[in-house]
Amino acid sequence: MLREIAPGQAALSGPLDMASCAELARPLAQLAAKGPLRLDLAAVDAADSAALALLLEAKRAADRAGHRLSLCGMPAGLRSLQALYSMTDLLPAGDENA
Repeated sequence: MLREIAPGQAALSGPLDMASCAELARPLAQLAAKGPLRLDLAAVDAADSAALALLLEAKRAADRAGHRLSLCGMPAGLRSLQALYSMTDLLPAGDENA
């Protein structure tokens, strides 16, 4: 689930898998294109490679619009996938405290 917390702040929660990411792709990309966005991932309880694709597309949308996407609270499982696919530089996780 995607929840906008405040202007420039949002959170993802629940599982990030093929099914959920397909529904989240457009709204997250639109949010990332609006302005700088800090995205809290602390409540993500499961993730697969679709989660990385989702975050990468959000980053691309932000980059195209000239904005910054920062990630925080990345769970260990998602961080492991990020390292496995050599995406640490593409999707850097910043401050772990949301």
